[in-house]
Amino acid sequence: MRVRRLVSIAVAGALVLAACGDDDDEAGDATTPADDGTTPAADDGTTPPAAGGDCVVGVSWNNYQEERWAKWDEPTLKAAIEAGGGTYVSNDARSSAETQLSNIENLISQGANVLVVLAQDGTAVLPGVTSAIAQGVPVIAYDRLIEDPGALYITFDNVLVGELEAQAVFDVVPEGRYVIVKGNSADANADFLRDGYERVIGEAVASGAIEIVSETYTDNWDPALAQATMEQVLTAENNEIDAVLSENDGMAGGVIAALAAQGLAGQIPVSGQDGDQAALNRVALGQQTVDVWKDARELGTTAGEAAIALCANPDPAAVAGTAPFSSPGGNEITSILLEPIPITQDNLNVVLDAGWIDEAALCQGVEAGSVAACP
Repeated sequence: MRVRRLVSIAVAGALVLAACGDDDDEAGDATTPADDGTTPAADDGTTPPAAGGDCVVGVSWNNYQEERWAKWDEPTLKAAIEAGGGTYVSNDARSSAETQLSNIENLISQGANVLVVLAQDGTAVLPGVTSAIAQGVPVIAYDRLIEDPGALYITFDNVLVGELEAQAVFDVVPEGRYVIVKGNSADANADFLRDGYERVIGEAVASGAIEIVSETYTDNWDPALAQATMEQVLTAENNEIDAVLSENDGMAGGVIAALAAQGLAGQIPVSGQDGDQAALNRVALGQQTVDVWKDARELGTTAGEAAIALCANPDPAAVAGTAPFSSPGGNEITSILLEPIPITQDNLNVVLDAGWIDEAALCQGVEAGSVAACP
């Protein structure tokens, strides 16, 4: 496991974290939550808590319909929990912060000894997390920051993700007119990523070499909203745009659709993250410059193993591989930060070799031999 330990990170300005919300495709095997937001045991692949189980781990998904959670995160999270002798149970907030609060209570009432919470809104979910910890139920803030010093924060280094995105685009276009498409304003990842951008382009912006012509948040990381934003910017700026920093792959897909409508796809560098199959194919096609890959299998496994450890000892600092993290809210939070990998046309073999995507999906529509990974 690649763990990037950050001790007492000083966060200047608006920091922002991932996610990841992340994808533009719906999961074909997504859960079908019950009316109360819980995931029924019937035909959705999840497992209710076993009566008298020693370690029941309750997972609160913010929106299970997004491709990544169902395809990559949940299977490895569940496998790690079960390999440690625990039982997995989950529910889905369907992008509702209010529903997620009741879902957390529901998981505790189902006997959860540990909670894993992928927050829809890190601030709105805070009372439920604080209450759970006060009841002796440890909480893992999964992928997204929750400002409770008693929680264990497990994610990728999202400031680094932003740096890697910006560096790949900056290497191609070190000056010119930039558009920044940020994620959900209620998700700290959006600001962590933006901080990473600043570390790369800040000087060029200050000198005037780069002009930021548009910078907007995008509710729920929605690809359709990102596309609409990009369409409006292209109209307002007469298509005179040189680069786009899009904080994730789903939104990058929307941005590229807007560019394609103007005959500009592949001509303007665009960033993204998450390793969506469609995005990796866009990298191979030359439409997306970089896709910062966060192997969600590694994140799921790490969180599942940590959940089992917390069942035995509820102290987050006792979990292997942790380090202090200084949050934007001024809290010292125990964390595990994993290291992402930037994927460009030059190293597409990394995701192929890892079994993240197969050659047929990666190379769809790509001229044979134009990219090393697509012979």
